[in-house]
Amino acid sequence: MCSISGLLDFKKKLTPDDVKIVVAMGKELVHRGPDQSGTAFGDWFAFHHNRLAIIDIENGRQPMSAIFGGFEYTIVYNGELYNTEELRTELRTYGVTFKTYCDTEVVLYAYIIWGEACSEKLNGIYAFAVYDGKKKQAYLSRDRFGIKPLFYTFVQDTLVFASEIKALFKHPRVKHQLDYYGLWQLLYLMPVKEEGSAIFKDIYELPPAAHAFFSEEGLKISKYWALQAYSNPNNEQTIIETTRGLLADAIERQLVSDVPLCTFLSGGLDSSVITAVAAQKYRREGKTLSTYSFEHEGNREHFSQTLFQPQSDDDYAVYLAQHLGTGHTILTATSEELVMLLSDSVKYRDYPGMADVDSSLLYYCREVKKQHTVALSGECSDEVFGGYPWFYRPEMLTRGFFPWIHEPNTRIQLFRPEIVRPSEGLEYTSDIYNRSVKACPLLPGESETMKNSRIASWLSINYFMTSLLERKDRMSMASGLEVRVPFADHRLVEYVFNVPWEIKFKNGVEKSLLRAAMKDYLPETILQRKKSPYPKTHNPRYEELVLKLLQQRLASGNSPLSELLQNNVLDRLMSHGNKTWFGQLMGTPQLIAWLVQLDYWFDEYKVNLEL
Repeated sequence: MCSISGLLDFKKKLTPDDVKIVVAMGKELVHRGPDQSGTAFGDWFAFHHNRLAIIDIENGRQPMSAIFGGFEYTIVYNGELYNTEELRTELRTYGVTFKTYCDTEVVLYAYIIWGEACSEKLNGIYAFAVYDGKKKQAYLSRDRFGIKPLFYTFVQDTLVFASEIKALFKHPRVKHQLDYYGLWQLLYLMPVKEEGSAIFKDIYELPPAAHAFFSEEGLKISKYWALQAYSNPNNEQTIIETTRGLLADAIERQLVSDVPLCTFLSGGLDSSVITAVAAQKYRREGKTLSTYSFEHEGNREHFSQTLFQPQSDDDYAVYLAQHLGTGHTILTATSEELVMLLSDSVKYRDYPGMADVDSSLLYYCREVKKQHTVALSGECSDEVFGGYPWFYRPEMLTRGFFPWIHEPNTRIQLFRPEIVRPSEGLEYTSDIYNRSVKACPLLPGESETMKNSRIASWLSINYFMTSLLERKDRMSMASGLEVRVPFADHRLVEYVFNVPWEIKFKNGVEKSLLRAAMKDYLPETILQRKKSPYPKTHNPRYEELVLKLLQQRLASGNSPLSELLQNNVLDRLMSHGNKTWFGQLMGTPQLIAWLVQLDYWFDEYKVNLEL
């Protein structure tokens, strides 16, 4: 895992000053790749790379160049490829001779040989750019689910790109502007955002499953992959066996590493499945798998059950670790640490995200990094297998808005309507929702339950899952830790998307297909657990701390947020009690913390409001 950044301009040659800008951009992202750094440049391109060395540590330095057919090609690549050996074998048949065994060289030659068809052949997580000296153009690509980031903007005819937005701001002509479209996404949609948007005005994100060519003719973006609807002809037993095979293969492929590897083990079904398959493979190889579980100080005393979080995880993780014989470590975050890292989590995400859900993950990743460089995690299972309530509660899909945001207007009502123009904002964000629902692939004559399950999957994969993957990438890479997500293997997602809902939700049990497929790996105690998401803090001490911090910021006299909020907003917040404001984990303490993050973001990023 790494960071990439660069400038491309095919209408005028780059200057030494341009190269200095790229180097400055790279220095801004050194947290993503603390092991090695490098720069390459020519007349039309300048690339920088920071490397977190995972495979072929000695020979995988970047930017990497190759000469083929008399022409030079240069790549900057952030990612991990899980079908490296298959592609390497195929590429050799085209006369390619490899100098390393790292996946970067495989991706580079995949482009050289197959051109724009290369991305369809890749199984992995990636964002990369290739300068093509033969055609005088650049090729950019991003993995199917946007697990690895790629942002860009233009300075006249120059394309400026980077793994994180903060690096783009190192270019002196890239502005920190926020217009209504960005503001409405913050107040209505966050932690999700519109596909291709980066919140800041005139800054964009290459969409998941998209690739692009940049040349004298400009930037041309297209999708190279999309979920397709088809009728699955298999019987239930075949579907179960196929699902098991695809998932086990995805997990085992992602265990390849030249540096220490572990798994995140919450004790929930998803992380337990990954850990069980990994532990079994490690035992065959005579090794012991390392696992980590995460807790919040005070949660045992103050946990409160909700529809989204019916159980606490603590004891289940320890039980399964003992059952599987892993080397297990429990990490516990205090309320003070969660609050202290709120600002850091904004800096690494580049905008306010999910409050203590972000800051706690940042804390845990920093602790895990002390012993391990690679981790496997259970994200994406609920989006793929149907674990969220909106999959089986159709009323959550018929409100005309994203189902995880229970009351779209609630959060924006804290802000002054004459400034934020809420009715226009709701119309804009509702249109994003409606366009996405219309884009969902459906088959004629499908049952209403199957149609609803496809729409729930489509929305969850394209929005909710994307936001969780963004959070995971930023907080882990801020710590120099690579996190892999086997449930996001596109082969598995494609297959399960087309499994009948009656099998995925058999006997009214969410994720029945996953439970049936992996029953031989797990004890019943874990196999039949209800879904329990990533833990938030229930400690009242946290609410005390964030409320005090927000009061201090608003009373300081230089709070950017104070100009936007309604009068007596804190009184209004506290009078509602600890309700869910937005997202499935965002109660009142998290909303207060999010406002702290929003105020910090306006101040730290010198955001210029164009309203």
